[in-house]
Amino acid sequence: MKKTVVAITGASGSIYARQLLQKLAAIPEQCADLAVIMTENAKQVWETELGDASYQQLPAKFYSTRDFTAPFASGSGKYENMIIIPCSMGLLGRIASGISNDLITRAADVILKERRKLICVVRDTPYNLIHIRNMETVTLAGGIICPATPSFYSKPQTLEEVAATVVDRALDLAGFDIRTYRWGSKEN
Repeated sequence: MKKTVVAITGASGSIYARQLLQKLAAIPEQCADLAVIMTENAKQVWETELGDASYQQLPAKFYSTRDFTAPFASGSGKYENMIIIPCSMGLLGRIASGISNDLITRAADVILKERRKLICVVRDTPYNLIHIRNMETVTLAGGIICPATPSFYSKPQTLEEVAATVVDRALDLAGFDIRTYRWGSKEN
């Protein structure tokens, strides 16, 4: 049973966030607590890209970006991991610089200082040198950069299946036991 924080930024890629939350909701036996922080820009991008506000129906506790009383704003809350999906380069830069000016950056700071798993599903392309150096800094601090780069060896047929190749990788990195395509496996 994992206590997990999911942060959703305003970067393009709401399909990844939706799939991640749906997949976590489908494995409640592995989630002791699912906390979600969603920026106002993320809500707008979700509604633009996905055409709905379905995030409101997902079985998770949502926190404001200004709620510093959230249990994961402290290491004593014992949240095992945090997945930022999609992770904007602006947010990544604030994390890399140690700027904790909202609940997302504070939670990321806590996860890193407690030596727990921070997974940043970065979405921008191409990367400039500042992005690359910020990814290096977060990696050196113990974070995991998981670019939203789909794989195709599973032969995905739909946009959702393509997005699942990224989401499943992030869930694997967070230590969830999920059923997904495994290279070289007979059970897919």
